[in-house]
Amino acid sequence: MSVRNIRNHQSRGLLPPPEVRSRVGYYGPAHVARLRLIQEMQAEGFKLSAISRLIGEHGADADRFVGLRQAVTAPFATEAPEVYTREELVEKFGTDDDRLIEKAKKLGLLVDLGDDRYEAPSPALIRAAEEVMAMGIELPAALAAIEKLSRNAQSSARTFVDLFVEKVWKPFDDAGRPEEGWEEIIAAIGRLRPLAFDALNATFRLTLTSEIEKAFGEVLERRQKRK
Repeated sequence: MSVRNIRNHQSRGLLPPPEVRSRVGYYGPAHVARLRLIQEMQAEGFKLSAISRLIGEHGADADRFVGLRQAVTAPFATEAPEVYTREELVEKFGTDDDRLIEKAKKLGLLVDLGDDRYEAPSPALIRAAEEVMAMGIELPAALAAIEKLSRNAQSSARTFVDLFVEKVWKPFDDAGRPEEGWEEIIAAIGRLRPLAFDALNATFRLTLTSEIEKAFGEVLERRQKRK
């Protein structure tokens, strides 16, 4: 870790100042442990602003939040990211439009690795886009549909998160976060994701069926009126 990064962590309140002797700063084992914790939390997806809040306000519980993060991500960790070159993406989608690449990056479908290489965190979405295009739907329209689905998914996810925070986390937090309760909290959030997925999947199937019936009903009705 560079000196610049260490100073940046100090300015954010993430790291205590070093012991200064003869105008030289000395960092001890506690500083090293804190830096390792910061790196671990970053590796688990926490942003520095979130780490600053967690460590600054609840330093003793910071390592627990790493466990929470792992519980959140573990259930769906079976899909391994895939890396594509720009040439491979052009071959897949038949276009080399920078605007579409930027759109895919904005939606989180692609992560720019540099040197015209891109990581797809969810290859399933890439395959879905390919299949949609095989049906004759153009890529811009497919990306627009994914953007709408992403917004709806964010709202749905927030519904489940709010339920967890209100009914599980807040009572635990109000009780002073007792040591014996952490395991239960981590287990609860671990169960939340597959339950949310199942509920959302079932709701979507029912809604999709209803919307298909409605759409075709409207098409048939308009056809009858033209006769």
